[in-house]
Amino acid sequence: MTAGLARFSINQMTVKQLSMPELAAACGESGVTQVGLWRAPVQEYGLRATAQLMRDAGLTVTTLCRGGFLTATEPQARAVALADNRRAIEEAATLGTDTLVLVSGGLPAGSKDLYGARERIADALAELGPCAERHGVRLAVEPLHPMYASDRCVVSTLAQALDLAERFPAHQVGVTVDTYHVWWDDQAPAQIGRAGAGGRVHAFQLADWVTPLPQGVLNGRGQIGDGVIDMREWRGLVEAAGYTGPVEVELFNDELWARDGREVLAETVERFHSVFQ
Repeated sequence: MTAGLARFSINQMTVKQLSMPELAAACGESGVTQVGLWRAPVQEYGLRATAQLMRDAGLTVTTLCRGGFLTATEPQARAVALADNRRAIEEAATLGTDTLVLVSGGLPAGSKDLYGARERIADALAELGPCAERHGVRLAVEPLHPMYASDRCVVSTLAQALDLAERFPAHQVGVTVDTYHVWWDDQAPAQIGRAGAGGRVHAFQLADWVTPLPQGVLNGRGQIGDGVIDMREWRGLVEAAGYTGPVEVELFNDELWARDGREVLAETVERFHSVFQ
């Protein structure tokens, strides 16, 4: 295995057409030893069965996606969200990963209050952080591109994510740096340095920005090298901040999902080498 591939992690969504056993087998064929998993397919295959499969295949689970969606105002809805996040923390621990990625949630129906929504996230983190610590899991708040602010994530910049995370110990709450979501922000390099100084870069993910975006925009994440993001620059920024952990490639892309998953995995490994070699 090359030094570059030693840091490579394939996020399950990149090859979501592969079943859990097919994913494990394809990783073995490609020399991949790390995966980022998603809760829905894990639950479908079975939590303990997935954990055993990963161990048997020699795969390390780098992250679990996703927790979050913590912006509801109605008390019962908030209680349901908190309970779901506690389950997500327990699932991460069972899978052997120390990182649960959080997508914070959008504006509740009828609301225009971004500040209030972010404060409710902080309130939730105050409850979830100690729970995560007890299970040996870190919460990694992921800022999403502003086009998702209304319906998916009111946290749009690394500065906003760090403003939330820094209210809590770094071993409880940090951030996810995803090139797709932060490449446009000229404050992001300084914020990566800020995160690194505080030991809060808990996950690093790659996806390229390709236009035009597809209808609905969610599945527009491009293969490495197909878009406009300078991946080497972002690698340098994150490494300069002291991050030496796994690097996940996480792609939501209908064209990639229509192809053979093993082919896509092999291509992704090749593209990764163009950045980490």
